[in-house]
Amino acid sequence: MIIPYGLSRLGVVMEPDLTSPFEAMGVLNPGSGRTPDGRLHLLPRMVAAGNVSRIGLASVSLRDGVPVGVVRRGVVLAPDEGWEQGVGNAGVEDPRVTWVPDLDQHVMTYVAFGPLGPRLALAVSGDLVSWRRLGPVLFDYQPDLSSDLNLFPNKDAVFFPSPVPGPGGPCFAMLHRPMWDLGLIRAGEGVHRPAGISDPRPGIWISYVPVDEVLADVTALVRLRGHRCVALPEFGYEELKIGAGPPPLRVPEGWLLLHHGATGYIPPGWDPTGQDVTYAAGAMLLDPADPGRVLARTPAPILVPSAEGEQRGLVPGVVFPTAIEQVDGVHYVFYGMADSRIGVARLDRLTEGARP
Repeated sequence: MIIPYGLSRLGVVMEPDLTSPFEAMGVLNPGSGRTPDGRLHLLPRMVAAGNVSRIGLASVSLRDGVPVGVVRRGVVLAPDEGWEQGVGNAGVEDPRVTWVPDLDQHVMTYVAFGPLGPRLALAVSGDLVSWRRLGPVLFDYQPDLSSDLNLFPNKDAVFFPSPVPGPGGPCFAMLHRPMWDLGLIRAGEGVHRPAGISDPRPGIWISYVPVDEVLADVTALVRLRGHRCVALPEFGYEELKIGAGPPPLRVPEGWLLLHHGATGYIPPGWDPTGQDVTYAAGAMLLDPADPGRVLARTPAPILVPSAEGEQRGLVPGVVFPTAIEQVDGVHYVFYGMADSRIGVARLDRLTEGARP
């Protein structure tokens, strides 16, 4: 199956305000959503000196229906909890925000950069302004994996916007990306792969929580089960790792998942300035009857870092999609550019002749 979707680059929508100490190292990798008045907003990761990250709120300015800029509205989440604060670092990073109509709330996944490195956490909000932390994600032990997913650093988590078929019935489902190299948080510990996984490179996984449990108590969202590997690196632009991007979008062919793939060199540790990498965007189609099953994926990237703003920044050579929103019937994808600024691209349905 050919994936009939592509991305058309439109430009930069948010540059760091270098007069703000909160943005000294850039703005990047935003979530998105609409406030109760219907206004479109981004929730950018704002990086201060020392690699300390906060999550801000900015309303999106439109020109002829196309996103062209933002108006800042302040900080909505800061690393205030102990589990978001490490030694020499702190952060609430890379939010993915999904509007879940069944809950009448936005569900934010974010990376809490705390004492044990990057761990996943959740928060919910009805208005994008006030967020209730649900706490760190807790993965139920699954004997067939012979491993405890709670031991491992994890990133790139995002929820589907509606219930999907899952273990035992309808579930809310979260995509995520565990990393098996425990040497990242304990020197010399090395790689510990779960049973059945022969490739040590980070890939996309799915985990579930039954709908009825969440409707009874929204904090059940953090207690996930039914863990499965969805996809591992396969193509050249995914040589090092892959990870999920914006919330999956329901299209006629299935669930459209934009993702990133990385190539190059990433040194040990979490310092982004030592990297020599290229991040490009690809796409997958997931089965509506089983969203842990890939129907198709793009063997070549659909967006590569070729624009000047994607080549110049804290980590040159990066496009990193994290949000998708519809305006006047058109879907726009917001993405991090070189870990320094935020760009926007249009999601296009390709004609037969335009398909790669």
